[in-house]
Amino acid sequence: MATTESGAKPVGWPSRLTKARLHFVSGKGGTGKSTIAAALALALAAGGRRVLLVEVEERQGIAQLFDVPPLPYEEVKIATADGGGQVNALAIDIEAAFLEYLDMFYNLGLAGRAMRRIGAVEFATTIAPGLRDVLLTGKIKEVVTRTDKSPKAKRIAYDAVVVDSPPTGRISRFLDVTKAVSDLAKGGPVHSQADGVVKLLHSEQTAIHLVTLLEALPIQETLEAIEELTEMGLPIGSVIVNRNIPAYLSADDLAKAAEGDVDADAVRADLAKTGITLSDNDLAGLLTETIQHATRIAARAESAEQLDAIDVPRLELPALADGVDLGSLYELAEELERQGVR
Repeated sequence: MATTESGAKPVGWPSRLTKARLHFVSGKGGTGKSTIAAALALALAAGGRRVLLVEVEERQGIAQLFDVPPLPYEEVKIATADGGGQVNALAIDIEAAFLEYLDMFYNLGLAGRAMRRIGAVEFATTIAPGLRDVLLTGKIKEVVTRTDKSPKAKRIAYDAVVVDSPPTGRISRFLDVTKAVSDLAKGGPVHSQADGVVKLLHSEQTAIHLVTLLEALPIQETLEAIEELTEMGLPIGSVIVNRNIPAYLSADDLAKAAEGDVDADAVRADLAKTGITLSDNDLAGLLTETIQHATRIAARAESAEQLDAIDVPRLELPALADGVDLGSLYELAEELERQGVR
């Protein structure tokens, strides 16, 4: 395994995660969780596997990332992975999921559609927010456990399911199906379905990954989410540190530069050896950028130390110089594969 940016702990995908088939990806808003969920789906699909990427917040973020039309409430192919793998996507429409549920457990096909026309479905999911999460996690369980029936043998429909989940501030509530059901029903189909969801979420088939940046607020939210999820008995998969920047200086030079100590004469002399001559103003600008870079690296190292204190596997992904597009998703997927994702 490689070492982290701080050099303190190894980076990599632990072998226990190869058993997981359901991967929830969460993170503070702005950390790039949707991008990482997409890259993880591509990485898991490498080598000929079938992966489903699920969206639960009705934002059509997956469609934007893969540059495809808005997704319907059905599983559609959106990408091919290395080695002939396939990534399908599903954007869960909560009203459609509710109607599907009513039809499945109560045979209310026509009546359910009538409820949608008069706005009763939206009303039900609004006054009972726990119902929304039960429906979403119930649909996720269905695709995880579904099998493709063939004349020869049954086979699971997907080798892995990746969920672009709610952000860290809401992930615990989203996955707390036990509480949601206790608030909704003491028995019946809702309760029975939720029991199966709870068993899946607390099994080794599930892994919850938290995307963060090496900055104070994202790290704080990540640590708080890990504590909450651990208390709930839910399996933490990994912390994925996004947008890493390389340290261009040695450790000693970084420490000095972070304190504002940069030898201007030495910098000018080294530049001259390469045939570069800077004006005094340009050199001053370069020195300022050097100090700012060193200060950022020092602050990131302090944040990394907070992650070092917890016993959670870590993956690290680089900052993308040209922003996120389809090509960069494949680049991130390759980096995840390099760190052992499979």
